[in-house]
Amino acid sequence: MNHSLPSQSSRSKRTIVYILIFLLIAIVGLAYLKWVPYYSKSILAINSHSIGDSILGDPAKSGSFSWEGAWSYALIYFNSVWKAAVLGILLGSLVQVLLPANWLLRVLGKTSFGSTAIGGLSSLPGMMCTCCAAPVAVGLRKKNVSVGASLAFWLGNPTLNPATLIFMTFVLSWEFTLLRLVFGVILTFGVSYLANRFVPEVKQVDIDKIMKEADVEETGSFISRWMKSLGRMTLYILPAYILSVLLMGAIRVWLFPHVSEASANTIFTIIIFAIAGMLFVIPTAAEIPIIQTFMSFGLGGGPAAALLITLPSISLPSLLLVAKSFPTRVLFFVAGSVVLLGILCGVIGMYIL
Repeated sequence: MNHSLPSQSSRSKRTIVYILIFLLIAIVGLAYLKWVPYYSKSILAINSHSIGDSILGDPAKSGSFSWEGAWSYALIYFNSVWKAAVLGILLGSLVQVLLPANWLLRVLGKTSFGSTAIGGLSSLPGMMCTCCAAPVAVGLRKKNVSVGASLAFWLGNPTLNPATLIFMTFVLSWEFTLLRLVFGVILTFGVSYLANRFVPEVKQVDIDKIMKEADVEETGSFISRWMKSLGRMTLYILPAYILSVLLMGAIRVWLFPHVSEASANTIFTIIIFAIAGMLFVIPTAAEIPIIQTFMSFGLGGGPAAALLITLPSISLPSLLLVAKSFPTRVLFFVAGSVVLLGILCGVIGMYIL
């Protein structure tokens, strides 16, 4: 008994050090990549009512399918997100080796609304796009965090991004911001919580059993466990990420066709843009200049409101990144919910925007 006390005390100190290291890396990385730049961008939005050009370019010059266009879009996209993507992979791997499994399971391991709510609220400082948040969601699932809490963190990053809401208010309008906030809350907390019901009973986590197993799993040197975690994550994530972004860049001319004046604000166009927005991949807050540009060329408030929800929430690349971490039925449920909420938001947008 006496011999175990120093060991227990030493382990507790090591755990505290690991948590502080993780928080330090997260705070420094997010401050450098998100918080400080977004403060400057907020000033730009307030003064100029713009945060830059649309990443899709001029919708009147959509062109045709080409791998050259795919490569061009991929370069622009990765130039915007590569630093945040590296941070996402780094944090996703460190979640698995620095944060204590027992603590994560107590807080985020349950299928209750409480765990889902904590997962969603913890996403707010991240402000990451769906692809950059995906590695962290994968890391959380590796630690047996519940489906609902992991999804809430993943979906909350892009949809409830406080900086994006500020940009949106000054670049688009407060009505856009209100719609985004309402539907973002429904998606992040409501859909994520309901997704727990799509996990087969046999896969529901026995918290006590998993916590005992976690003690055994976490033995071994930090470096060896981290390198193994980082290697697995990088080898799986990067190829799928790059190839799927290239594909989206190639077919973007079909996903977002130029619409006539007669169809600029119809239910059919809302449905098409809702599906396209769910599949397409963009950097953080890029939906704002995309919507601004589309509307300047005559797109109605309905399709624009659909893109408001579906463009940032998820994408085909981000779905592929998390595909091995969530049951297939959960991801289909999330994708369908994003499209449905986008359509509903679009219908409301037809009348108020």
